[in-house]
Amino acid sequence: MNLLQNWKKDIPASIVVFFVALPLCLGVALASGAPVFSGIIAGIIGGILVGLLSKSTIGVSGPAAGLVVIVYTAITDLGAYNIFLVAVVIAGLIQIVLGLLKAGVIGYYFPSSVIKGMLCAIGISIFLKQIPLAFGYTEKFSFKNFDASYITTGAIIMTIISLAILIIWDNFLGKKSNFFKLLPGSLIAVIVGIIYQITIGDTNHEVFSIDQDLLVKVPVPETVTDFLGQFTLPDFANGIANPMVWQIAFTIAIVASLESLLSVEATDKLDPLKRQTPTNRELIAQGIGNSFSGLIGGLPITQVIVRSSANAMSGGVSKLSTIVHGLLLVLSVISIPAFLNLIPNAVLAAILLVIGYKLGNPKQFLDMKKLGKDQLIPFVVTVVGILTTDLLKGIIVGLVVAVVVSLIKSYNNSHVMLVKEGNVFHMNFAEEVTFVNRGAIVKELDGLQPGSYLELDVRKTKILDYDIIEYLDEFKVKAKNNNINIKLISERGTVDNPDSFREFFGYVLVGSAH
Repeated sequence: MNLLQNWKKDIPASIVVFFVALPLCLGVALASGAPVFSGIIAGIIGGILVGLLSKSTIGVSGPAAGLVVIVYTAITDLGAYNIFLVAVVIAGLIQIVLGLLKAGVIGYYFPSSVIKGMLCAIGISIFLKQIPLAFGYTEKFSFKNFDASYITTGAIIMTIISLAILIIWDNFLGKKSNFFKLLPGSLIAVIVGIIYQITIGDTNHEVFSIDQDLLVKVPVPETVTDFLGQFTLPDFANGIANPMVWQIAFTIAIVASLESLLSVEATDKLDPLKRQTPTNRELIAQGIGNSFSGLIGGLPITQVIVRSSANAMSGGVSKLSTIVHGLLLVLSVISIPAFLNLIPNAVLAAILLVIGYKLGNPKQFLDMKKLGKDQLIPFVVTVVGILTTDLLKGIIVGLVVAVVVSLIKSYNNSHVMLVKEGNVFHMNFAEEVTFVNRGAIVKELDGLQPGSYLELDVRKTKILDYDIIEYLDEFKVKAKNNNINIKLISERGTVDNPDSFREFFGYVLVGSAH
């Protein structure tokens, strides 16, 4: 695809992603206990370098909230940020090796219900985390210690104005004119927020003012030396031989790879063109991005569903939107950091509230319910698991439950037992019958009364585990003792009371189609 082919959609989307990514880059850095500028570096590398190398058309990479706890603990344990950067560089090299070893297929083994649950949980989490910012809460927010006196009226006004702009733009103006589609509502909300802060917010008015602490905070270097001083080089001399550095590197590599692969799966589902991302190529791209980020002082990088979903929902079509968002991050921190610092956090909160609602729309629960319990249960468990623990643990719990539900479904769908008349029973085996199904089959056959007549139909069966064949030979002995007659119906013909199921199936069904 020509990179400039869809620029009319990609450029507006890149602006939305930029305004979503900027506060996230800063927030992840602060929460990780790292220099604030390290988040910007990771965002730039994730946008430009990974954007160029990756084959993900609408995926956007950058510093991930899912790695915050790991990064914070690592920096604390190692005692120096420049030593931690050595682990980031090594983690990137490990990811490159994983990609070359074709480990990207791991992402394909996650059920759709778990991926949808992950998207929904992230949406709910995003929505909830924006509430304090939307209300301009000036202290650390806690439901237990909530105090209405910390709420800023000016921030609430700005949130309401921003939400009104976004909703009107998406639901009305954007549908009436191509002009409004080209110009994103989020950009208008940001511009209005800056104008508000310049004219009203930056005053001492009791109702309308917005405190400086409730504005975006981008570092403002005064000289070139100050700007270059924000880059940190890794301390290879003290880090490369440190066993803890290697342990942290492997941890980051594995977790970052899983997060990226799951984000790829989720992002591909959001892609209106349903294009598939080559996962091995993605691991290599992420690995190169992480190594380069670590070399110049940046945080670890993953493909991030928040940025990616913002890209998809804003109309992004190709990698151009990802790359341009990275360029915008570069331009912003070089040319207009002071101007960016006029943006109220309430505006960004409003943008993320809309994105969070779209991802975590309650309607999804009803949609999953219509698909059946085998889809609903893993979906709900994944959502609850992520919200009550963290992203990785929630996904693992959801995956385990999905496997269990699948096994139960397989257990119950191995066969169909029909009563033809009186004591004549007809049992159809499914296309694939494995050891998982043994319990259900044993329960049915052991329930047959003496003198019964069983027709065992295996004409549709292509795979039959040895465990099942072994049990059938055991049942044959019991059937003879209880005067139960067995008619085996197969593509080879019909056999009454076969002498040995092992001999009959040995050359027909075990491990191969017939």
